[in-house]
Amino acid sequence: MQAPKTQYADSDGVSIAYQVVGDGDVTLVVVPGAVSNVEVMWSEPIFYRLIRHFTRFARVIVFDKRGTGCSDPVVGPPTLEERIDDIRAVMDAVGVERAFIDGISEGGPMAMLFAATYPERVQGLVLYGTFPKWDAPGLPDMPVEPINQFEEVAAHWGEGRSVELFVPHVAHDPIQRRMWAVWERTGASPGMVRKLVASNRLIDVRPVLSSISAPTLVLHCTGDRIPIEGARYLAERIPGARFLELPGKSHVPYEPEIVDQIAGLVEEFVVGSRQRPDPERALATVLFTDIVGSTERAASAGDRKWRDQLEEHDELVRGVLDRYRGREVKTLGDGFLATFDGPARAVQCARALVDEVARLGLSIRAGVHTGEVEIIGEDIGGMAVHLASRVSSVAGAGEVLVTSTVRDLVMGSELQFADRGLHTLKGVPGEWQLLAAVGEERPRDQAPLPTSMRAPTMTGRAMDVMAVKTPRLARAGALLSRKVATARR
Repeated sequence: MQAPKTQYADSDGVSIAYQVVGDGDVTLVVVPGAVSNVEVMWSEPIFYRLIRHFTRFARVIVFDKRGTGCSDPVVGPPTLEERIDDIRAVMDAVGVERAFIDGISEGGPMAMLFAATYPERVQGLVLYGTFPKWDAPGLPDMPVEPINQFEEVAAHWGEGRSVELFVPHVAHDPIQRRMWAVWERTGASPGMVRKLVASNRLIDVRPVLSSISAPTLVLHCTGDRIPIEGARYLAERIPGARFLELPGKSHVPYEPEIVDQIAGLVEEFVVGSRQRPDPERALATVLFTDIVGSTERAASAGDRKWRDQLEEHDELVRGVLDRYRGREVKTLGDGFLATFDGPARAVQCARALVDEVARLGLSIRAGVHTGEVEIIGEDIGGMAVHLASRVSSVAGAGEVLVTSTVRDLVMGSELQFADRGLHTLKGVPGEWQLLAAVGEERPRDQAPLPTSMRAPTMTGRAMDVMAVKTPRLARAGALLSRKVATARR
């Protein structure tokens, strides 16, 4: 799914940036949280996964509220009434008379007020991780600590501190913090965030809850820093609302299974049932190896001797895979298919294999690519696997070839590459830049450093550029970093 074109709606002289994706029979308007950026949000794997699911059953509209992202800045703190005009303006620009409204986090009160004010335009209301009043002193058992913490985040806007509030279990990871810093800087300026904090302190939609007539689904994760008591309060006071507590451990759900559960519940709420889920997919770095000239060697050595050599080769390869945390998928006669949770380890492993297999008097070649793979039991499939295989077939004896995707994902690491030009690979659309892994600053026979001791694989500047220019690549980097951050816990 490609990022759609950004367009603008006029909301009383303020330009509101929006995008439309999907072509379902119903329309779902996603009201974002505190800040957003429609150009950059596609680089976030969780958002991409959620919206991709939504487009299976709906036409989806995403937008940036006034003062945030690609929408016009505003002079003073925007009122809730002004913000709901943004929803109306976007719906009018798209030509949508009625829609389901999905209010996320700080976008929840805005969605609730819109539903109460324009009941004829709301088919249904979904509320995720939200609240009725910003500091909520009148609600029992609802602490103000998250509110105070957000004000601390605002005081250091652009440094990535929001990850401590929204996804605390990965806040220790420097790459994740940099990614959240990108989200902050592209979502709003420090001055605008201070205005938003001032405006949010005035939010209180408790008086309108009983006026909401649209069917309503309230979702909230157990471990959300935004207190779940506020979600229960909403469900109790919105007529006929349904409340569901989810097992997620943060405000922004980083667990793919929780995202899928949320998307499935929204789909069931909107259309009355869920479609059959897509095949299970995951991001992985794929490594293919094979022995150069194996047919000739087998003929020369004879069956028994060649079989002994292959067994020795296989044992050695498995040992090296284990050292670099690779997962053997299967053997391919005279080679291996393996996956890794990080591209740097895959390249380091491939280079180590070239050296160590050479001691057996054999020469191998290897191909490495990072992409989404389809999980088929213990096996894997999909274009990423096919592409890695084709890359391997182009490599010369003793050579490790990688795609430019791998090179970009390990930017800032110790790995060094030599350009091997553009290649047309059989069965793979387009031309692909291939590079040979030619060295590292540290000796290759030295075991890889623990993840926590390595330099970040992407610089802050690279993240900024990738988030805007290559959202697919940024999503890949985010997923890889997230796996590492979660593993460290």
